Amino acid sequence: MALLLAAEVRGSIRASQLGGLSLYFFPVEPERLTGLITLEEQAFFETAAFKEKHSIKILPPQSPVATKMTGLCADRLRSGSSFRLQLIQLFFEAFGNELKPEPPKPDACLDAKERLQEFLKQMPAADLLGLDFSELAQMTRCTPRHLSRIFHEVVGASFRERHTELRLTRARELLATTESKVVDIAMESGYQSLSLFNLMFTRRFGMSPGRWRQAHRDNKSSVARRRPIAELARS
Repeated sequence: MALLLAAEVRGSIRASQLGGLSLYFFPVEPERLTGLITLEEQAFFETAAFKEKHSIKILPPQSPVATKMTGLCADRLRSGSSFRLQLIQLFFEAFGNELKPEPPKPDACLDAKERLQEFLKQMPAADLLGLDFSELAQMTRCTPRHLSRIFHEVVGASFRERHTELRLTRARELLATTESKVVDIAMESGYQSLSLFNLMFTRRFGMSPGRWRQAHRDNKSSVARRRPIAELARS
């Protein structure tokens, strides 16, 4: 059986004492997959955790996802990039048709809002960092004023707000996975000013980049010492 739980879900798992239990836990953070998912998929995951039908998914043992997961967990070599990519693929498969893209409409039939929606469906979220507002206006054939209005309607935030969120998400990922200096991470995330980066990061995450990195490491060390349900076997 495969069980998908949003991070906000609380509860307990009960099992019979008559047999053995092996429980494998793999966390997936969609906000850290900006290079793999589109802006539309990112928006889906931002709201999915707060919807009852998405926050808990129980997939029976005979389901394709559960069957593949069982095979992966049976492999003693549960590590490496190939293994992680297969886990991510199963994660997306678990949502089935909810993430299945619709066939694109002919461009000539689309109005400005629909052109923007189609564009965001196909663009990886991280690619938006490489665009400025005027370039997006040209690509969607909109005036800047009209694009500003429809972008907020479609995305739920202004272009600048979404750009900032993606930059800070990128910075947080670099803080968690590299040893780069904070000033270098600021530059890599599109900030020319370290003080502005520190201000924006602190405003968004409640602490400075340096403190966030240390807190993240302390939390990972604590989880590793406890080994809660990451890999639990009981007989």
